[in-house]
Amino acid sequence: MLNSIWVSFGSSGVFQNIWFVAAVWMGLALAASLISIWAGISVALIEILVGVLAGNFLHLTASNEWINFLALLGSGVLTFLAGAEIDPRSLKTNLRASALIGVISFAAPFVLVWLFAQFVLGWELHQAQIAGIALSTTSVAVVYAVMVEGGFSDTAMGKMILAACFITDFGTVLALGGLFANYNLWLLGFVVTMCVVLWFMPRWTKSIIVRLGATRVSEPEVKFIFFVLFFLGGLATSAKSEAVLPAYLVGLVVAGVFLRDKTLVHRMRSIAFATFTPFYFIKAGLYVSLPALWPALAIVAGLLLLKMLTKIAGVWPLARLHYMRPREAAYTTLLMATGLTFGTISALFGFQNRIIDQRQYTILVTVVILSALVPTLFAQKFFQPTKDAMHAWGRLYRRRLGILSLEDSEEINGAIEQVEQKPSSQERD
Repeated sequence: MLNSIWVSFGSSGVFQNIWFVAAVWMGLALAASLISIWAGISVALIEILVGVLAGNFLHLTASNEWINFLALLGSGVLTFLAGAEIDPRSLKTNLRASALIGVISFAAPFVLVWLFAQFVLGWELHQAQIAGIALSTTSVAVVYAVMVEGGFSDTAMGKMILAACFITDFGTVLALGGLFANYNLWLLGFVVTMCVVLWFMPRWTKSIIVRLGATRVSEPEVKFIFFVLFFLGGLATSAKSEAVLPAYLVGLVVAGVFLRDKTLVHRMRSIAFATFTPFYFIKAGLYVSLPALWPALAIVAGLLLLKMLTKIAGVWPLARLHYMRPREAAYTTLLMATGLTFGTISALFGFQNRIIDQRQYTILVTVVILSALVPTLFAQKFFQPTKDAMHAWGRLYRRRLGILSLEDSEEINGAIEQVEQKPSSQERD
């Protein structure tokens, strides 16, 4: 009944009106937010589920170019913010844990899924490589959204997980570029330009904030960030790369500046979560075709299980090795098993370049979407640690390694100030 009413509305030309189309998408985003608040589940996951239902039962499509652009912008801004949340000093402090977890989180599923697709499923070499790359990823977008909603992005453990996500996805980008990139002048120009921009970006951003202020209504610093993201995104796509890669790196290099100006981060985060990211996550759900899923259900289940098992076998022991309790280790492992942004990008790259066919693309994208839903749902419902526990892990990790971080210095200085204040108060008495 609802489906027929929806189809009749569409055939009447109502959904040819850009304002009605925008109202439908934002209405779905609003519904996802309300369900998320009621269920206590990350809004990113609910938006993906809403996209699956809207695509399969309401026949919603992302046929408008402006929707596709907003979805791309959502993934880019979200990836930029994820990089900007990584405190360079915390990254240096937790480098061993982040690097080891990030590398094994990429390498184990990449190799084993590649071999499984080639020798068990019978896919050709390059098709199997695309499968390995697509299912080796960890979703920075999903993990960052979960961290922000839970208030974990400023904890030591939260920053370590985000840094590990970056390393995993950086391995994915290197594998995709190394195996399939077009080595031409566009790629050379993109790499050189990106290196120059990354080198000067902290200085430029700080200069704009200091000289123009961070409280002007015209928001010049936000516009400057968007200008750089758009420009590097254009170079990246011209070089047959992806716009989310420079976005993450730009966020990483300006993280130190953002650390001193949290207002700018909060502004961009509000803009992203309210306007851009709903289009990205809902559109991601539209890729899941339930009718096409049933005939290949066994393959989808097998690939999803293989990804989960390789992530667990690789990440869990390393998490325990780095002094995490079973609950925190399980939470970290499940978040590292998520996939979305680079997974769908890798699958789409293979499909657009005729490396994989429509059936293989549907299988891979379905597995990627499910890997964003299943592990995150289990992590939040059964293994989510408290904020104090995530801070406590950071203190334990640094103490075991004999590292003194900025957080420790602040705690020590605060304790010294309290001790110094006691004698003065006693003298007054």
